[in-house]
Amino acid sequence: MTRAKAGWIAGAAAAALVAAGAITYAVAEDGGSGVKPPAADSADSADAGFARDMAVHHQQAVEMSYIVRDRTDDEDVRRLAYDIAQTQANQRGMLLGWLDLWGLPKVSANPPMTWMGMGSMPPGEDGALMPGMATNAELEKLGELEGRQAEVLFLQLMTEHHKGGVHMAEGCVDRCGVGVERQLARGMVEGQQSEMALMADMLEERGAKPRP
Repeated sequence: MTRAKAGWIAGAAAAALVAAGAITYAVAEDGGSGVKPPAADSADSADAGFARDMAVHHQQAVEMSYIVRDRTDDEDVRRLAYDIAQTQANQRGMLLGWLDLWGLPKVSANPPMTWMGMGSMPPGEDGALMPGMATNAELEKLGELEGRQAEVLFLQLMTEHHKGGVHMAEGCVDRCGVGVERQLARGMVEGQQSEMALMADMLEERGAKPRP
């Protein structure tokens, strides 16, 4: 790993942790009232919908990251995967914690993305419940590959995953009524866009490209 790349990955992870810490501190300062949704009795609010859907989306990113760490010895990929797993697991915990705080369910009978006006989109196939999510077959394949092949597939799948995550986070920035949740969503957009740029470089180093 080059010194510049190692510094970039470490810097991105540190920035994500600082942002999460600032949000946690802001919530603690006001006893949690700052994260009470405008319609606290509505499980269909954008705030609740984003928290539920992004928690599911993040869980798959964590799963993919730990799969690839067992399939390669490349330190660039292993470090990136670890940082993604830690960042998204932390954010997922915050989202689920807010649902608990609001007294709202963690599951909904509505289709995914309903809070974004996308509830009528065709249902996801083979476990790909939302845009950007990998299918069960793709996850199985990732777990079978090794070395450079595993690295390339992971980087391609995670790039698509981030694209879907950025789209959802931008939806929350536009629709969510809770200030700290919008702040978290903005951080997701910035962090995942930076990681997509890094992953494009890493794919190029391996003679590959993001999926069209």
